[in-house]
Amino acid sequence: MCETKNPSISLKNLSTFLGLTVCMHTSIYAQDLGYLNNIKNSVQSLIKPQDDQSYKTAQMQQLTNFQFKPDAELNELPVIESSIIGRKAPFNNLYTEGLAKSVNDPRNNRQFSIDNAVQIAVKRNPAIAESIATLASQNANIDVAKAGYYPQLQAGMNTGDFTASDKGRQVYSIQANQRLYDFGKVESSVNTQQNKLAVEQANVLGSIDEIAAQTARTILRVLRYQATVKIAQDQVTGVSRLYEIARLRANAGISSNADPVQAQSYVEYSKSYLISQQNFLSQEQQKLKTLLGFEVDRVHFTIPDELVSKSGLYDTPTMNTIPAMIAAQAEIEVAKSQKKQTELSRYPTISLVGSVNKALNGKNPNTGIENDSDSSISISMSSNFYQGGAVGSQVKAAGFAEQAARSKLNAIYLNILDSTRTARENIENMNKQISVLQDRESSTAKTRELYEEQYKLGKRSILDLLSSAQSFHSSRAERESARYDIYDTVAVYIHVTGKSRDVYHLNNTKIQGFEIQP
Repeated sequence: MCETKNPSISLKNLSTFLGLTVCMHTSIYAQDLGYLNNIKNSVQSLIKPQDDQSYKTAQMQQLTNFQFKPDAELNELPVIESSIIGRKAPFNNLYTEGLAKSVNDPRNNRQFSIDNAVQIAVKRNPAIAESIATLASQNANIDVAKAGYYPQLQAGMNTGDFTASDKGRQVYSIQANQRLYDFGKVESSVNTQQNKLAVEQANVLGSIDEIAAQTARTILRVLRYQATVKIAQDQVTGVSRLYEIARLRANAGISSNADPVQAQSYVEYSKSYLISQQNFLSQEQQKLKTLLGFEVDRVHFTIPDELVSKSGLYDTPTMNTIPAMIAAQAEIEVAKSQKKQTELSRYPTISLVGSVNKALNGKNPNTGIENDSDSSISISMSSNFYQGGAVGSQVKAAGFAEQAARSKLNAIYLNILDSTRTARENIENMNKQISVLQDRESSTAKTRELYEEQYKLGKRSILDLLSSAQSFHSSRAERESARYDIYDTVAVYIHVTGKSRDVYHLNNTKIQGFEIQP
């Protein structure tokens, strides 16, 4: 006798089956949702421009794809080529004295290179955010211009004549207009907006370079005043020691009682000088704090070697990589496209027009039938045939705007030439000055030692000794100032020649959503 077994399903198999079923339904739903999104995007592409985020990336190869040739009358002016081009910068006197000591100072709990600080500053500065927002606004204007390629829909409602019997009539209408041919009007408008976008991209680059230069120069001033504060502290210590010597000698009756009084005046002057240098240092640190967003009095900043090596001080500047030149060239293209756009406005525009209207509470004015509907499809051609000479005047205005843009480009070119030549001359002269100041520092140091020995022997007055000490510290301060003047001039040169993005490593990095691709 055969026994039959009741079918059974284990909980494990049931859970597996339910899981597969849920996964299948989820997959099918995801596929359906993706399919619907594709249909939605395809339909939207037929009725409006697609969202384009490429404006957030500065393609330098495209922005710099132009060659600048100065006007003929500019050739008589000194050009950037000179006898020093091709030589290496003579920075033998750019010593780092005083910096090595502060590196190991336990009070400095953080170290930053100038390029690291610049990267922080440009990523948080609102001025750059403002220029990027302006860029985004201009990118939207491109879509406004492209909208001319797409259908235009209008809807409205008309009533009957309030003084007639059909005053209660209401006619609802919808009209569609598709541009067929306009002799390049929309294309010219799009080109104008795209050229304006290039201007705004160059302005963003200029804002980035401006904040980079501002940060670098502020750091250099902080380092300058840190060095001068150290010298001022040494001066206070040295003059105070001389005052103590003069006081002891006066108490012992070896020298006049006027000696400590005279020394005291020098001590007070050196303390006043120290306070002024500390004030300047504090001011620059506050400026740097605003730029970086954190306290900087306990941060040690270093000057990278490539600040000088990458500056290309004696190379011919590449004009088409400078943001001001890029913006000026783009403004020329804007003026040219606007001129073309104005000239094309004389030509007609051919459009396909379709309309549907529906009458309520009355007769349709097109058919004369009560509450009737009517539709039509037609070809329309319109032209601004004559506007009282406005088009011709607009063409003239656009032509003058193009001339102004070209003159602006040449003016920027001359300013860059002047700035680069001045920077080179300043560095050459200051480098020579440092050599002289080094010799002066050595001689004043020896003079101070000799005068101190002679004062102890009674052969020199206290004023001679105090003046020699002050001259020694003054020569040290002047040498440090000249050294940082050279660095500051290099930073200015980097900014003027558009090398900030290379020197401070800003290429291929996101700066508030904006990226620079060389």
